Amino acid sequence: MSREVCGQTWAVAAASDRKILGFVLCAGRSPEMDRLRPRSRRREPSSGFTKSEIEKLEKLLEESGSETTTRAFCRKIATRFNCSAARAGKPPVNWTEVQSWFLDRRQDRDRKPASSVDLHQDLSVLPGSLPLNKVHGDSEVPEGLKVPDLSEVEFEAKSSKDGAWYDVDMFLAHRFLSSGEAEVLVRFTGFGAEEDEWVNIKKAIRERSVPLEHWECHKLKVGDFILCFQERRDQAIYYDAHIVEIGRRMHDIRGCRCLFLIRYDHDNSEERVRLRRLCRRPSW
Repeated sequence: MSREVCGQTWAVAAASDRKILGFVLCAGRSPEMDRLRPRSRRREPSSGFTKSEIEKLEKLLEESGSETTTRAFCRKIATRFNCSAARAGKPPVNWTEVQSWFLDRRQDRDRKPASSVDLHQDLSVLPGSLPLNKVHGDSEVPEGLKVPDLSEVEFEAKSSKDGAWYDVDMFLAHRFLSSGEAEVLVRFTGFGAEEDEWVNIKKAIRERSVPLEHWECHKLKVGDFILCFQERRDQAIYYDAHIVEIGRRMHDIRGCRCLFLIRYDHDNSEERVRLRRLCRRPSW
């Protein structure tokens, strides 16, 4: 489904050794930006609280404070919701879903943006190699800033919900925290507005990883940093990992038959995988 997006975009570009945040005005988005590469990423669906349940959760958050994230409190709320007539015919609520909701809301409140920010200041804290496009905002291009061609650049963002990386469909907004750090509101490819997340630019945004071709396996070595497609019974998502061991094998008509023992960075678990499940960084 095609979608016309008109607005403003922004970019982070390196000027000599300085890292500057630039803002790029444009009339829309080129057709190339709407072509999505065939790499699927699935996330566990949201809990699906009803409107009345969300209103009750908001009220409890105001009244009970830190108590809302305790196991006993969340179990009590989940039981109350599941016994309600309004949830008849709907999936039951797990207490961990209630706890996650409270944790997310508290995190959002702690991340209030700075009350006043000069968007034309030199933001040397941002990564200079990261050009960001497809962002709606109210900014101007700083005088003398040369902006790179971003028509073919694609990005991925790290979700705070599961620590996995997902393709970015578009950047919706940006903000600066009182700590001076910058965040962007991203929409993940294949997901709706209910899954939008604020993510840290320096820690959770990067240029999209590239799937490896079968003839590239000889370039991989032990210790290399890669992105690996983790397949589980209930999910199939991408995590950062490192190569621990490589079992070289003869290639056949199917392509690379080598086996790679990888260790996931988020939980240190290990798994033997084929090359088709690995992606490399663009600068590799």
